[in-house]
Amino acid sequence: MLDVSDDVRAEIGDEEAERLLAGENAPGSYDCTSCRAPGDCERERTSTVLFVGEETAVLAFAHATCIPSQVVPVSEEQLQGAVRGLGGGAQAPAPAAATPPAPADLNPAPRQAVIGVTSGLVLLGETLHPALVVEPTSPIARPGSDGPGDDFLPLLIEQGFLPVTDVTQPPAPLPGWSVLLAMGQLHAILQPGAVGAAPTAWWQAHQPLPVTEGWRTAVNKSHTVLVYAAPVGSIGQQPREDLLREALDKAAAGGVLVGAAMPLAGT
Repeated sequence: MLDVSDDVRAEIGDEEAERLLAGENAPGSYDCTSCRAPGDCERERTSTVLFVGEETAVLAFAHATCIPSQVVPVSEEQLQGAVRGLGGGAQAPAPAAATPPAPADLNPAPRQAVIGVTSGLVLLGETLHPALVVEPTSPIARPGSDGPGDDFLPLLIEQGFLPVTDVTQPPAPLPGWSVLLAMGQLHAILQPGAVGAAPTAWWQAHQPLPVTEGWRTAVNKSHTVLVYAAPVGSIGQQPREDLLREALDKAAAGGVLVGAAMPLAGT
């Protein structure tokens, strides 16, 4: 009961894909790479998930109800960490048909700024939604500009983010962008690549960031992450989700909040 997507098949080759579908290389029981609960590909629909690094690739397995079969581009360092954590849910490295592009520069301007990302649950109506809040540590200048201004929000709006004036309403989807989770940890926010190329990392964690069990449960249900962004000093490091929500409401009222809804990529 194994699902092998066209993208995974293209990476591992038809011969290996057919062996998997015939049960020759299927794992039988496994730990789902998304929810970490046990799975059995002989009893339930199972997705093949191929983690692709710069030099190697690792095939893992997940409940089809958690995520579909897909190729997940990650850095080689992250891939090695995933190999250590996947345990019985991973197969030996398989050859990758193509090398994904290197992650994009995290800083869209010459200034040395760190883009911080905070995860939290945002209540919209009666439903908790998984959210990420993006805020740089210093003003972001437009590439090529030497001025003192902060162009962080205009740059994001040019990418398709929209102003958020009311946090009680979810932001609109942003086509081509996604949030990458692997092994239940936050790895990157992906943006569209060049025509015909794989997505690249607009932001990538130096080390995978853990998320709470509640956040992971919510995102596995919705497969969508609400991503909010604000200029430096607008949100700050909030120790509780209720304080984070207050900061988001204040930023929205002040006209310094943009947002987008992004699908979950990977696990």
